[in-house]
Amino acid sequence: MTTVFERLKAAALSDWNRYVDHPFIRQMEAGTLPQPVFQQYLIQDYLFLIQYARAHALAIYKSRTLEDMHIAQGGLNAILGEMNLHVRLCERWGLSPAQLQAAPEHQATVAYTRYVLDCGQSGDLLDLNVALAPCMIGYAEIGRRLAPALAARPEHPYREWISEYSGQAFQQAAQACIAHMDKLAAHAMTEARFAELTAIFAQAARLEADFWQMGFELADHNA
Repeated sequence: MTTVFERLKAAALSDWNRYVDHPFIRQMEAGTLPQPVFQQYLIQDYLFLIQYARAHALAIYKSRTLEDMHIAQGGLNAILGEMNLHVRLCERWGLSPAQLQAAPEHQATVAYTRYVLDCGQSGDLLDLNVALAPCMIGYAEIGRRLAPALAARPEHPYREWISEYSGQAFQQAAQACIAHMDKLAAHAMTEARFAELTAIFAQAARLEADFWQMGFELADHNA
């Protein structure tokens, strides 16, 4: 049976591919991504995750069942744990958590996070989960793609990041996200509504691609 995620991905394939096959990802896979680009991305991603956690908290509020609340809580806990990766890596560059939190948000960060929050505030739990999906499920797909690069290059410069998203815990969380969308769609999705959900999904994928590009732009600006 085709999942809602697979249908959304197929309907927005060009936007999805631009996101998961961005030059940022190709260079990371090869181990050639300039460290300043990665650093700028990681700082902004830390700020992104703060808002992403808020979106999962909103999902708890939007939930109609206790089961949905527990699922949203699990996502929130996973994000708060994911932020530890950013703290560890940034501390190696001399950046403290306080400095991370004080960093100004780039417009790409603001655009993406506020779009997701707006989808959740103006829509229902399905709208919010579709807006959240490209981040969770996309990073899992990217993690699986990049994992073989670690075996080919034991001293890969981005080993820790790739290991985080290719790891079993994150992969399971992404599968849970896919299953939860199917459950929500079974109760709330019509074929007419699918077009609206595709528009949300495609926009989130485009904003993800813009987020990768931001790393290059910030690194060039700060050079």
